[in-house]
Amino acid sequence: MSSTARPRRRWWRWAALVWFALLAASHLWWWAHPLEVAPGAGRELAELPVVDGQAQLAGTTPLVYRDLGARGDDAPAVVLLHGSPGNIQDFDALAEGLHDGLRVIVPDLPGFGRSKGDLPDYSARAHAHYLLALFDRLDLERVHLAGFSMGGAVAAELADAAPERVASVSMVASLGVVELELFGDQGLNHLVHGAQLTAIEALRLLWPHFGGADDWGLGRAYARNFFDTDQERVRGLLEGYDGPMLVVHGVEDFLVPVEAARETARIVPQAELVELEASHFVLWTMPEEIAARLEAFVQRVEAGAACGPGGAAGGAATRAAAEPGRVTAAAVPFDPASIPPADGMALLLLFGLLIVGTFVSEDLTTIAAGLLAAQGRIEFLPAVLACCIGVYVGDVGLFIAGRVFGRPVVERRPLSWFVTPEGIDRASAWFQRQGLRAIFLSRLMPGLRLPTYFAAGILRTRFWTFTIYFAVAVLIWTPLLALFSLWVGAEALVLFERWGALALIGILVSLLVTERVVLRLFTWRGRRSLRGAWLRWTRWEFWPPWLFYPPVVVHVGWLALRHRSLSLVTAVNPAIPTGGFIGESKSAILDGLRARRELVAPYRLLRASLPVAERVAAARVFQAELDAPWPIVLKPEVGQRGSGVRVLHDSEALEEALGRMRVDHILQRYVPGPEYGVFYLREPGAARGRIFSITEKLRPEVEGDGTRTLEELILFDPRAVAMAPTYLRLHASSLQRVPAAGERVTLVELGTHCRGAVFLDGGHLLTPELEAAIEELSAGFDGFHFGRYDLRAASPEAFRAGRDFQVLELNGVTSEATHVYDPKTPLLEAYRVLFEQWRLAFEIAAANRAAGASPATLGQLLREGRRYRKEQRSHRN
Repeated sequence: MSSTARPRRRWWRWAALVWFALLAASHLWWWAHPLEVAPGAGRELAELPVVDGQAQLAGTTPLVYRDLGARGDDAPAVVLLHGSPGNIQDFDALAEGLHDGLRVIVPDLPGFGRSKGDLPDYSARAHAHYLLALFDRLDLERVHLAGFSMGGAVAAELADAAPERVASVSMVASLGVVELELFGDQGLNHLVHGAQLTAIEALRLLWPHFGGADDWGLGRAYARNFFDTDQERVRGLLEGYDGPMLVVHGVEDFLVPVEAARETARIVPQAELVELEASHFVLWTMPEEIAARLEAFVQRVEAGAACGPGGAAGGAATRAAAEPGRVTAAAVPFDPASIPPADGMALLLLFGLLIVGTFVSEDLTTIAAGLLAAQGRIEFLPAVLACCIGVYVGDVGLFIAGRVFGRPVVERRPLSWFVTPEGIDRASAWFQRQGLRAIFLSRLMPGLRLPTYFAAGILRTRFWTFTIYFAVAVLIWTPLLALFSLWVGAEALVLFERWGALALIGILVSLLVTERVVLRLFTWRGRRSLRGAWLRWTRWEFWPPWLFYPPVVVHVGWLALRHRSLSLVTAVNPAIPTGGFIGESKSAILDGLRARRELVAPYRLLRASLPVAERVAAARVFQAELDAPWPIVLKPEVGQRGSGVRVLHDSEALEEALGRMRVDHILQRYVPGPEYGVFYLREPGAARGRIFSITEKLRPEVEGDGTRTLEELILFDPRAVAMAPTYLRLHASSLQRVPAAGERVTLVELGTHCRGAVFLDGGHLLTPELEAAIEELSAGFDGFHFGRYDLRAASPEAFRAGRDFQVLELNGVTSEATHVYDPKTPLLEAYRVLFEQWRLAFEIAAANRAAGASPATLGQLLREGRRYRKEQRSHRN
C-alpha cells in the first residue's frame, strides 16, 4: 500500500509547490504593477469622485471617454452607454453614423475598458452618478441617453436621479424588468450572479495570471456589475419615466427576449417600439439602421422641445401626450402567464443547472424541473431532457468508477460524501441477489441508487447491458416524476400568485415527502424503514445529539456563570488533563489505576509513529502474553463515544487495521461477559465516594428462523428496526445470509449506545460489595473524583459481588450517567439526572480549586479541541 501511495503524494507535493510558487510570483508582480490608465489616441480622461450607490466617497477614479461631433451650443448631446461586458469600442460603427449635427459622448463606464479601477460599487445606479459628475465636468445641461444591454439600466437610473437633465432615453437591446431577465426572480438571478462572481474572484486570486485578470472581458467588473445592480428597481424606474423613449430590439435576441422590450413599451406608454430581424448583437450587425433611427428620434425630440410642453406634431411623445389606450394598458398589473419559456442563454443556463443539480439530488432536481415547466419557465421536453442527461451521466459515471477504480475510491472525497464502503457491501449483496432487476427497483428505494450502480461496476456487470437497462429505467422514471410534479405544479399556480416563493417551497417539500415517504409504502422494506424513522424521532433515546443536548448545554452554561468560570469543571479530576473534558489519554488514565492492575483489562499502547512492521511485532508480543489472543480490541488512544473502536477476529484484520493507523491506538484484551457502566463520584476531603449510576449494557440479538435474511430479521425486530441504519452498516457484508433456525446473531460487539447497544437502569445491581470494590479501585487513583467506569464481569452475580470484573475504560467529566437511556426513563427524568450530575461536577471542581487545583484555561481547551479534531480527521482518512 505504501509503495504506491508515497510517490503519488510526492508528485502532488511538487505540483502544489510549483503552483504556489507561480501564484506567489503572480501576486507579487500584480502588487508591483498597479493599474495604469492610458486614455489612448482620441480619448480623454476625467478623474471623478468615487461613488457608492449615490453617495460620494473620498478619493477619485478615472473615467475615459470620447467626445465626438459638433461642439456648438445648439448641438444636441447624445451619450452612448455600453453593456456588461463592454467598452467604448462597442459603439465605433454606430458613432460614425451620428456625427452630423450631434455631439456624441462615449464613455468607458468605471471599471470597464480603460476606466480601470477597484470600486466599492459597480451597479447601474453608481454608474449613473458617475455620469452626472462627468456631465458637470463637461458643462452638459441636457443629454439624450442611448443604453445598450445593461446600459439601459444605467440610462433608467440616470433619468430617475436627474430627470431635468435627460432629454430622452433610447433602449437598444436593453435589459428591462426583472421578471423577463434570466430566471425571472431577483433572488435566483442574484444567486447565479453571486456564483459567477465567486468563480471569477477565485480565478483572479488562485490562478497565476500576472496581471492578465485586469483585462478579462468576462472579469471582475462584469460580474460585479450584475451582482451589485438591483434589477428589481428597473420596473419602478420605467413606470416613473415621463420623457420620450425609443425601444429598439431584435426579435431573435437570445440574451434578452424581445418580450422584455414589449413589456418596457407597455409600461412606458409614450415609448416608440421598433422590432428588427436581429439578435442581441444588433449594434454590430445593423449599426447604420440603429444610427438612422436614433438620429431621427433625437431630432424629433429636439423639434418637440422647441415647441414647448407636450411637443409639436411630429415630435416624440411624453407620458402626458401618450395615447389613452396605452396609458390604460400600462396600469394593468403584470401577468406572470405572459412570461415566455426560457430561451437562448437563459435556456442554456437553466439546462446546465438542471444537469448539475441531478448530481446533488436526482429526484429533487426532477421535481423542480416539473415545477418550472408548470410555471412556464421552461418547456417540459428540455426540462426532462436535462434531468435525464444529468441522471444518466452521473450514474453511469458511478458505474465506470466502480469498474475502473473499485472499492478504494469510495474512501476518497468527494465520492465518500455520498457512498460508504458499508453501503457498497450492502448494495453488492443486494445486486447479486436481484440481478439487473435491481436497476429498476433502486429507482423506488432512495439511498440505494448510488451504491447499487457503483456495486454494479465493481461486480463487473457488462457495460452495454448495464447502460441499456439503466437508460430504460431513466427514461421511464424521470419523465414520470417530472410529469407528476408538472401536474401538481399546474394545479397549484393559484397558490403561487398568492404566496409566491412560500408556495414553491411548500410544494417542493410536499413532492419530496411523496418521493421519500409515499413511495416507500409500496415495499415491505420501505414500510419498515419508515417505522424505524418514526421510532427514532418519537423516542428520545434515539434522538441525535443536536436535538437532545441543548437543554443540558444551557444548564452547564448557567452553572459556569454561577461559578464565574467557563472552564472550572475541568478541575473536577486533577489527575486527568482537563479533567477528562477533551483529549485525555486512555492509556494514561488506565495507568492511574495501577494500584489494582488486576482489575484493568490488559492493554498496550501502539504509537502511530512506529513503522507498520514494528506495530505488528508489538501486537504479536502483547497477544502472546494473553490467555486468549482472539478476538482483540483496537481503539484510538484519544476518542469519544466509541469512535474508531474495532473488535478484530484474525491476523489479517489486525494487520490491515495496524497498517491504516494514522493516530496512536491501544490494543486491549477482549473481555467476555456482560458489560456495565458504573458512575462514581467523591467530594474532596470525603472519606468515601458513592456510586451515582449503574447502567446495564445489553448487546442486542436477533434469532434466525431459517427463511429470512439477516437484513429482514433486523427490519422485522420491533426495537432493532429503530437502529436499522447502524446495524445494516455494521453487517453490510452478511445481510443476505439466512441464519439457521434458532441461531442467535449479535448485532453489536461494543457497549456503546450510539452504535446500537441497549442501556438499562442497573440500580437494582447495587450492593455493599460492589460499592466497596469500586471504592477501593477509585481510592488508588489519587486525584480522581468524578467519572464512569466501563467494565465487564464474568456474570451478573459476580458483578453484584464486586469480583471477577475488569475495567475497559475510565471516562472523566464528559461521561454520563448512562442509565437515563433506559427506554423506560421519561425525558424530564433524564434531564433531571444529567442536571444533577453536572451540578455535582461543578461543586467538586470548585472544592478542588479551593484546595489548589487549577482549571484548564480556555486557550488550552481550544488547543486540545483542535488537536482532537485533527486526530479524528487523520483517523478517518
